[in-house]
Amino acid sequence: MLAKLSKWMIMSGVLSLSLTGCGTTPSTTSFAGAKGALSTGNSASPLGMNTNEVMESDASMPFLDLMRAAMPFAEASPWLTKGNVTYDVNGWPANLNGGQAGTRFLSNLPAAVIPGGTYTVLYDGEGDIQYMNDVTLTEHKPGVDLINLDAGSDGILNASLLITRSNPQNYVRNIRILPPGGICASNPFQRVASAAACGGSYQSFVENANSIIFNPDFMNFMKDFRSIRFMNFSGVTRSTERAWSDRHTPSKAVWGGKEGSRGAPLEIQVELANRLNADPWFTIPHAADDNYVREFATYVKQHLNSNLKPHIEYSNETWNTIFSQGGYMIDMGMRLGLDTNAARAGYRYYSQRSVEIFNIWESVYGGSQRLVRILSGWTVNDKLTEVVLTHKDAYKHADAFAIGPYVFGGHAEIRDVRSVDQAFDLMNNPVYRHSLEKELGYVRMQKAITDKYGLQLVAYEAGQGLADFKTKTDDEMPNPMLFAANRDPRMRDVYARLLSGWKAEGGTLFMHYTAPRMFTKHGPWGTKEYITQPTSQAPKYQALLDFIRSTPCWWDGCKR
Repeated sequence: MLAKLSKWMIMSGVLSLSLTGCGTTPSTTSFAGAKGALSTGNSASPLGMNTNEVMESDASMPFLDLMRAAMPFAEASPWLTKGNVTYDVNGWPANLNGGQAGTRFLSNLPAAVIPGGTYTVLYDGEGDIQYMNDVTLTEHKPGVDLINLDAGSDGILNASLLITRSNPQNYVRNIRILPPGGICASNPFQRVASAAACGGSYQSFVENANSIIFNPDFMNFMKDFRSIRFMNFSGVTRSTERAWSDRHTPSKAVWGGKEGSRGAPLEIQVELANRLNADPWFTIPHAADDNYVREFATYVKQHLNSNLKPHIEYSNETWNTIFSQGGYMIDMGMRLGLDTNAARAGYRYYSQRSVEIFNIWESVYGGSQRLVRILSGWTVNDKLTEVVLTHKDAYKHADAFAIGPYVFGGHAEIRDVRSVDQAFDLMNNPVYRHSLEKELGYVRMQKAITDKYGLQLVAYEAGQGLADFKTKTDDEMPNPMLFAANRDPRMRDVYARLLSGWKAEGGTLFMHYTAPRMFTKHGPWGTKEYITQPTSQAPKYQALLDFIRSTPCWWDGCKR
């Protein structure tokens, strides 16, 4: 086994990709996987899905290689990385200088999120790797380690590694952590334990990692949704990217990390959209310059399947000043003298820059026929909508306006929830500002405006919003009750009424927030709590599947 892996390791890379320098369009060699869409069952789906941030604690587990979402070595200081470690351009520790370099690649995840057992670690270079937490080294040979991954009695997975010795002339790099088993070539949406399940079409994860790329469990979850919003996945919130050279690239040591450094590359976003036959919803970083936008659009035009339409949105919630992009809009709007009121100046700058971005995409695509140009706003704020749509006639350059209809009752009221019944009363009792009935009223209000300007109404995010943003721990009240409400069968009915009401009020594409993720003090947002959670335990997921199966998309031109 190890001899075979050593030979394969020399012949294959992390991804079959090549990159070009700043100011030129990146190109990719063909992925070794199947060309064209692997999924076609979502062609009439009315729903899309938001992705999660790329982090070692992401329970959606999008990547086959566990190193893809790991913490950058430099960010693991001083807990794992110690000493004067220096790094290469991609973030691999090039010289330990007597120290050590570490990373965490699984953090506080339920044991069932991935299979336990023997994982294969492949790496280039000369050195020693030490494994910690729920990982035990079982076999070692230069360039190949076999490790056992076992969550233990607490049922929670944590996994870290340390590079304790590394030859600076041939340093340890290109670490890949690959699971046991594989897929049958005819079904990339299901893991199998061995070739016995495939009848001759078996592709092991270890020998085909550079072509499989994505976790089959993640692919299986995502295959029913017609669009993928890459906002979290791309790391756009509080992004520091300005120039095209700042972008995330496939060659980076890891794609995980803190805000501003994490994010999956555009190449990976496009590949995922192609394989899932899903329209990609891209959010452009708020400070991206014109060349960045042009290079981005050029790559998408060259590599996205021609039947798919890029959905283009400038940043995320630019009206929301808890994000750095909110302040950026105000600063730019005031600097340009777009309004004497700071908030309105920000709205106007967002509108103006959005149209500039749309124009660049249109110049690359030779028109807007293959694009969906999206302006976004705040669900409850009709005045914001009017400003964004009318500033320099921006509505004439857009196709849709997006809002985020969340059902949760009210932020202040959530703090007092002490039972599951109270949580459902917040959502169902029309007296509350963000009850289901009131939220559908805001949808109706926004639809009247978009009708006036000839745009579709879409949801960039939507779903339940039972989150108390002031709590400090997961078990602080009201979090246990909010989590329990999201597990309660009654949530399926709330979602059914939200989705049917959205359609009845004239909404079109509905992007749920979000892909499977653990319920935490930051909110119980996940469609499921982890990627392999049984559907029977996930009422929100049940409701989304019910709606997809019973309600084909209803707006003009939606069926592919």
